[in-house]
Amino acid sequence: MNLPATEGDFRKRMLSFRLAYIFSYNLFQFCGHTWILANTMARFLTFGQDALADTFYSVGFVMSLCQLLSILELFHIADGIEKARLLPRFVQVMEKNLLLTMVIMLEEIQSKPVVCAQFFLWNILDLLRYPHELLCVMDTPSTAMLWTRYTLWIPLYILSVATEGVTIYQALPYVEPTAPNSSPLNSTVPAHVGLPVILMLYLPVLALGASVTVWQLLKERQHHLEKWNKKMKKK
Repeated sequence: MNLPATEGDFRKRMLSFRLAYIFSYNLFQFCGHTWILANTMARFLTFGQDALADTFYSVGFVMSLCQLLSILELFHIADGIEKARLLPRFVQVMEKNLLLTMVIMLEEIQSKPVVCAQFFLWNILDLLRYPHELLCVMDTPSTAMLWTRYTLWIPLYILSVATEGVTIYQALPYVEPTAPNSSPLNSTVPAHVGLPVILMLYLPVLALGASVTVWQLLKERQHHLEKWNKKMKKK
């Protein structure tokens, strides 16, 4: 006789745990990106353009941590904890982590101003998204945050992808294949020969992935705005 009650209590506890987990995750991401943006802005206001060169060195670790943890969002969507489309989120997460891995591996590009611009755009995008997610978890969505999340976010994402393309293009000279006679370690040459070609081929893939993502985001925007309008009409 007590089994249904026990099962119901277990489900309530699991639901509470899931809500606490997703709230903590979104709060951590929000705080992390807020710190990165505040640090970047403070350094720029203090040191001017000189701060652009060492943006990666000052906030790179926290940015890497936030982007690495963002892989968990794919499992959130697959498990149903977060209500979102899996494909656009997969593209966004992978393109960010792939680009960040390239920047980490190429020290020559870490001081480029485009890296600072890229980090700035990533922060703005995430600071538009995570507050909305927090409000949704608390079941107190905001009209302004909803519009910002699904309208302003899209052109900023397109600009971010364009900046990613510029970053990859500027990285090409630093991954040029080494001439066979320029180094005695001929065994290491084949590992680097294909990198410029791979990066060049990745650019159209990036554009294609971004196009699909924007298309999916527009559909998601329409769905959420229609759902919100119906909810407001019922009130």
